[in-house]
Amino acid sequence: MHNFKKIRVLMGIVLTVLVLKGLDLMLYPCTFMRNDIHTVVNEEFQDIYVGTSHGKMGISPAEMEKINNRTGHNLCVGGEYAIDIYHMIRLINEKQHPERIIYEVDPNYYVTEKEPGNNYLLFYHEFPFSKAKMEYYIHGLLDKDIRTMLLPWYEYGFQYEVSNVKETLYRKLTRNYDISYLRGRNQAYEEDGFIGTDPVNISNMEVKLQNVFYEGGVKEQNIEYLKKIVRYCKEEGIQFIAITTPMPDATLEKYKENYSCAGRYFTEIFQELDVPYYDFNHEYYDFASHYEVSFTDYDGHMNRDAAKGFSAILAELLR
Repeated sequence: MHNFKKIRVLMGIVLTVLVLKGLDLMLYPCTFMRNDIHTVVNEEFQDIYVGTSHGKMGISPAEMEKINNRTGHNLCVGGEYAIDIYHMIRLINEKQHPERIIYEVDPNYYVTEKEPGNNYLLFYHEFPFSKAKMEYYIHGLLDKDIRTMLLPWYEYGFQYEVSNVKETLYRKLTRNYDISYLRGRNQAYEEDGFIGTDPVNISNMEVKLQNVFYEGGVKEQNIEYLKKIVRYCKEEGIQFIAITTPMPDATLEKYKENYSCAGRYFTEIFQELDVPYYDFNHEYYDFASHYEVSFTDYDGHMNRDAAKGFSAILAELLR
């Protein structure tokens, strides 16, 4: 009788796991990060680009390759903090050995903390089983909301995801990574991870940023993981380069003190870490366009043509 109860408990656990896995399979959407992670663990690249949405929409590895003949993939995305980058680099290094990591640094990320919820899963969810995934869970998700792990789809629009179950299941079960599913009306995800966006007239938009770098506002965890990234790359023989993409002149003027402070802060910290740093809002200001016509907003997201031009300039500088 006692053994029968144990069997029933075990069957209940197995059934629960299967139900949760089935719901995850049907309801967790196929994001472009799914394509990105799949690509970098199955293909080899000389250069890996990491960072925020500024890098995602501002760096085209294909355009870079035309200049420097180096293969690359763009792993940048909005919400990508140093803690995420650290574990992604470890994952990539398990599967291949990139020659160079190019980190697009958004100073404003360093005065904020990673938001709770499915933003923690954007990267982790797509990791294949690996040592890096286990470490990522321990360091980044162990103390988070239990729903993040058990119900990873809970913050997505339930009605929307139910309507897409058939397509989601098809793509996952057939291991379909066709990028046409990830192309929107005004922007297109490319094979190299770059997202190109159509030009936008921003002259009528308000110059306003939600978070801005300020003296004394840097969060300890962000700097801790930045240093861990640099140390790990040096230990593994991976070249590490940092850049900050250009901002519109109107933004730099309105938040002049903030960006001056950020420029000084990161110039000093990368000098201490012995890392090359290209700040296109300060020392390398004249190398890039800061006209509003190059951007889709005053937050610094470039349109497709401006991003390709900037990528060519960046490739020349790094070469």
